[in-house]
Amino acid sequence: MITVNGEPLAWWPGMTVADILREKKYTFTALIVSVNGGRPLSEEDYAACTVSDGDSVAVLHLVAGG
Repeated sequence: MITVNGEPLAWWPGMTVADILREKKYTFTALIVSVNGGRPLSEEDYAACTVSDGDSVAVLHLVAGG
């Protein structure tokens, strides 16, 4: 089990950040994603960054306004 924004999500071996975004149906284009409080990932790394059982993932929607 992992947590995504504080919510539990079933984990499987080989799960990537891209898998998480699909599972959670995050389709917004401007996202900030970090694993275990680490540095934000670049979008190019989502498919290659695997998560481990017990990890905590934060996904924030980047919004700008005027």
